[in-house]
Amino acid sequence: MSEATYSVGIDLGTTHCALSYVDLDLSEGEAVAQHVLSLPQVVAPGTIEERSLLPSFLYLPGASELGEGALTLPWDEAPAFGVGEVARTLGAKTPIRVVSSAKSWLCHGGVDRLAPILPPHAPEEVTKVSPLQASILYLEHLRDAWNAGHPDAPLDEQDVVITVPASFDPAARELTAEAAREAGLDNMVLLEEPQAALYSWIQGTEGTWRDQVSVGDVILVVDVGGGTTDLSLMAVAEREGSLELHRVAVGEHILLGGDNMDLALAVAVRNKIEAEGDKSLDAWQLGALTHACRGAKETLLGDESVEAVPIVVPSRGRKLVGGSIRSELTRAEVESLLVEGFFPEVGSDARPKARTRGALTQLGLPYAQDAGVTRHLAAFLARQLHATEDVEGFEPRLPEGATFLHPTAILFNGGVFQSGLLEKRVSAQIDAWLEADGGEPARILEGARLDLAVARGAAYYGYVRRGRGVRIRGGTAQAYYVGVEAAMPAVPGMEPPLTAICVAPFGIEEGTRADPAPQELGLVVGEPVSFRFFGSSVRRDDAVGTVLERWRDGELEELPEIQATLPAEGKTPGDVVPVRLQAGVTEVGVLELEAIPRKGDERWKVELEVRAGEQE
Repeated sequence: MSEATYSVGIDLGTTHCALSYVDLDLSEGEAVAQHVLSLPQVVAPGTIEERSLLPSFLYLPGASELGEGALTLPWDEAPAFGVGEVARTLGAKTPIRVVSSAKSWLCHGGVDRLAPILPPHAPEEVTKVSPLQASILYLEHLRDAWNAGHPDAPLDEQDVVITVPASFDPAARELTAEAAREAGLDNMVLLEEPQAALYSWIQGTEGTWRDQVSVGDVILVVDVGGGTTDLSLMAVAEREGSLELHRVAVGEHILLGGDNMDLALAVAVRNKIEAEGDKSLDAWQLGALTHACRGAKETLLGDESVEAVPIVVPSRGRKLVGGSIRSELTRAEVESLLVEGFFPEVGSDARPKARTRGALTQLGLPYAQDAGVTRHLAAFLARQLHATEDVEGFEPRLPEGATFLHPTAILFNGGVFQSGLLEKRVSAQIDAWLEADGGEPARILEGARLDLAVARGAAYYGYVRRGRGVRIRGGTAQAYYVGVEAAMPAVPGMEPPLTAICVAPFGIEEGTRADPAPQELGLVVGEPVSFRFFGSSVRRDDAVGTVLERWRDGELEELPEIQATLPAEGKTPGDVVPVRLQAGVTEVGVLELEAIPRKGDERWKVELEVRAGEQE
């Protein structure tokens, strides 16, 4: 480890970014000197304020749209883009020039995430950026804000931990790491957001966490943020007389969160506006209305004294003031739409609904088809019924005949749960399931500020990595497989059978490598080749080399392809070399594969392809 002065945690969120840090020289044991960095940012053209959160918005101004100095920052007199609060504010008026949800696009394997595709439906005159570039710009803002306040301890010399959703696939993790490297942050690691939230809770208890949980507890982390719903399970076990926390399960990547809720509120307000007269809102105005509803939602959920927030939709004509359309969003409307629409009361046997998709669709994010978070939660707990069976030192408490894994404690995270009403609905729903399944109610683990918990937990994790705190054990949240097509004669209407070979078992730790898979595969050298790649969060017992000829729905999830080009030194391009595959996980948490030839000492690294979905 480097001789850093600080452990810095960065929450690179879908709707907000935050930075927390631990002073390593002033921290010892459970006594941790932790702070949150106030982030200077333009909040309105020409106005700079310091705030604890940096909205994850990027504004792409026109050539003469803003006056000189409108976006000036303490470290940059003439930025090309607006980042943070000013971007969100300006974007509410001109949505075709604002980039939002870059993090969700960063994990979208169906597009070229290095191509300038954001904003997705902007006209040609608007300069576009890639999801990777937007992420780099957010990290650069955080870096410059830090360096301005700590000139003697630049960020690139500190221990940096950047958080990602637990369900991010290897390509999305690699892209996040690439964004950090492009921002000059080479000395960094990645941490799953639910683990960061739990680390924040541990640190916040000031050493009393051991009195709040016991062996056999199962902690469910429910993290509903701006763009994703992340579900994780942690088991409390005992080893050599000490309590240990093990991450035992991670849910699927569910694009369902605050963005969906903002759109639902916007549609409700639009319907109200159109029902009041002959006004009709087009797609451009709906985009502006969505941004306005986002701000109104945050106000209503964050301040119980506010009962209604005015909504102004800009006109499409030149008379922006006189032609504006006005309405309001009330607390009752927000609570009704969000509670009943996104957290409906369902049984523990409920499952997310799927609909038949249209043959043609606009290019966009692959949002979850079912908006019911509680249905996704029920499916997750049922799928993970046996998740704790192989945890050493764990004492299961499941009643006989249980139909899902029973959480004994719940930790909420994510900006959506700023509303106590939503937290109560989820807690009551889980308790109803537990009672019907013969279990006891789950208790709530009280956390710190939900919008800062991930950043704070990430900074604490950097402190823990130095052997100075409690570490959550887990490794990878999935087992990984390579798909291999059978060699067979062509048969009309029949695809070659596909088998899946396990190359990395469930739970492999960061910084370690698995044994090579015993199977030999023929790999083409000198030309680009691709691997079909699969992950499973439920097949925990498969060893390296396990061959699956068939699998049930939900057991394996196909991930973006892995691309590789092996050098053809001493061979002819197109030659087939017999190789075995060996997987490892870097300290950053990114999966790597190496191709090991039958003869010689060569080791060909199989790089993760970050251009998944690129079209010719």
